[in-house]
Amino acid sequence: MRALRCVQALNLPQCYIAAGFIRNLVWDALHKYSPSALNDIDVVFYDPEDTTKEREQYLEQLLQKTMPEMTWQVRNQARMHEKHQDPPYASTLDAMRFWPEKETAIAVRLDMNQRCEVIAAFGVQSLFELKLSHNPARPWHVFQQRLDDKQWLKHWPKLTVTTQCSVAAKPIHHE
Repeated sequence: MRALRCVQALNLPQCYIAAGFIRNLVWDALHKYSPSALNDIDVVFYDPEDTTKEREQYLEQLLQKTMPEMTWQVRNQARMHEKHQDPPYASTLDAMRFWPEKETAIAVRLDMNQRCEVIAAFGVQSLFELKLSHNPARPWHVFQQRLDDKQWLKHWPKLTVTTQCSVAAKPIHHE
């Protein structure tokens, strides 16, 4: 909750904590593990008005000062299409449709009422079913390389690699 409040204080458009922060918490809970250590906390937002890397670095520094025990990675999804040679993304949720694993394409933020708002480009069912699905919007070898590098199947042995996952691209609200 502290990390969510820090991100909320940035007051950025379509801003969420995303990816491994959320995915790993779910997998840890389903494996009855204590929360795993994180390499970083991924913060995503969408602002086509200022897509400079300097802005992202500044935001990372702000978060680092606020919560120095964590490493932060902030990315404006309005510019990430260039890195991946995709058509321009229309929103944070739209950008998430291009992430290599479907279960990673999940994000959460605090809304104005301090409730958690979850968005997931492919829904959340497969995440809670301990599936790991390749997103065909990215090459298979990218997915396979991430499987090898991150050692997910070794750390979370109940995971099942699948190529099928339900598709839903709408916000899901949870309190």
